[in-house]
Amino acid sequence: MKTEKMRLATRLIHAGEPEQPYGGAVSMPIFQSSTFLASEGTSYHDLKYIRLNNTPNHQVLHAKLAALENAEAALVTASGMAAITTSLLTLLKPGDHFLAQDCLYGGTLDFINQDLASLGITCDFLDYKRPETWKDKLRPNTRAIYTETITNPLMQVADLEQVIVFAGQYGLISMIDNTFASPVNFRPPEKGFDLSFHSCTKYLNGHSDIVAGAVIGRRELVEAVRRKLNHLGGSLDPHACFLLQRGLKTLAVRMAHHNRAAMTLAEFLAGHPAIEKVNYPGLSQDGHHLTASRLLDGYSGMLSFEIRGGPRQAVALIEALELPLCAPSLGGVESLITRPASTSHAGMSPQQRRAAGIRDQLIRVSVGLEDPSDLVADFRQALGKIF
Repeated sequence: MKTEKMRLATRLIHAGEPEQPYGGAVSMPIFQSSTFLASEGTSYHDLKYIRLNNTPNHQVLHAKLAALENAEAALVTASGMAAITTSLLTLLKPGDHFLAQDCLYGGTLDFINQDLASLGITCDFLDYKRPETWKDKLRPNTRAIYTETITNPLMQVADLEQVIVFAGQYGLISMIDNTFASPVNFRPPEKGFDLSFHSCTKYLNGHSDIVAGAVIGRRELVEAVRRKLNHLGGSLDPHACFLLQRGLKTLAVRMAHHNRAAMTLAEFLAGHPAIEKVNYPGLSQDGHHLTASRLLDGYSGMLSFEIRGGPRQAVALIEALELPLCAPSLGGVESLITRPASTSHAGMSPQQRRAAGIRDQLIRVSVGLEDPSDLVADFRQALGKIF
């Protein structure tokens, strides 16, 4: 069966796999070799070499990831930030300007405000709720627009179709971090985005045991990023490739559970008197629900909420919970809980966090694969100890 005729769950298992399994192995072997034979005259970027991200383990992943989002090409990297930073450094040069959504992951925000700024690459941030104002931010040297499918940590969902229309109208390269949604819930290239980024550390691998990233999209752009990455050296090692490929095969069934369990927990929290606000686009009362329902196939396993009181109560709740582990990252089989003000967005000043709507009592939860009723029971007992 041709890949394009397969449904997503089938693609996750079969897309990109060798037509003739190596040595008859059902699972892709790990090619633990840094160097491969090359014929005389092979160009530098075509040499098979781990740092060039093109060993057999890499090639299978590239084909599979491209197929998942119905894109022309894909590339794996050493981390999600390697995917984002290498792409921005490839597509923007000193003197260029680009636009970005006004609520982004803290690491991306720091890279934009500090590293790119030091290279003479400037950025203006857009009010995602007011597309009619975006044109005012354009400059003659504006080259790209950057957004996130579901933002970290407030779970905002912008009108991504408007982003595509705007990018096409003004000749901008459109880039999106699709980590929180995963290809199960959203496939940016299908909508017209030029590049889609993932921290494969999260949902794509799903087991909290590797760090990896991916760039997916238009072939000529992915190829340009690959050449830059070849020089910067952000390659993924073969064993991590193996683990990522293994994790991808269960993504569909894992995301179905993440989606369902997060909705259950969000509904419980939204009805609890100790909770002031829940950010989850699956809730009908959420301000992003209508947009998310139109764009997404599911609302993912990420949610955040503000507890009544302040940071002291937030810390007390995290300590009183028994199932969620207090740790950064997300998308694993175990539920994880953090306070963004002290983790993912600690690099922002208190004033910057307040301006972005990230309060000190905001708690972010990555809902894992535990039974949802057990998670609800745990949150109920922990909240009962504090209030």
